[in-house]
Amino acid sequence: MPHDITEMTMADYDAVFAFWRQQEGIGLNDADGREHIAAFLRRNPGMSFIARERGRIIAAVLCGHDGRRGTLHHLAVAPSHRNRGLGRTIVQRCLDRLRDEGILKCGIFVFSNNKEGERFWLTTGWFERSDLKLLQQEIDPRP
Repeated sequence: MPHDITEMTMADYDAVFAFWRQQEGIGLNDADGREHIAAFLRRNPGMSFIARERGRIIAAVLCGHDGRRGTLHHLAVAPSHRNRGLGRTIVQRCLDRLRDEGILKCGIFVFSNNKEGERFWLTTGWFERSDLKLLQQEIDPRP
């Protein structure tokens, strides 16, 4: 059955969020709430994608950039549709959009225990940066 890949919009939010919640290796938190995803999509129009088959979401990815580097978030492909090239296809759409914006590097975050996700990225041409470490700080939401 052919699938349909479209740009993600806020009209897709509830279905995409529910899809992500069902997928192993996807870490969701307050930053993935409706208002934050809406802001992300506004700042990065036309860069995030979903794939549907018979109206059901089978893949999704957020893509954006800061003017220098691109980042992909929450790539997920339904287990029933993996190993068919859909992940590669949807990622390539993101990379094409980044290139159109003049962005020549893109990064991803993969949980250290997400071996299946790591295997996907490594076999599709991505490489691990052993010279970098992610450091993070939570910002108090109170003014």
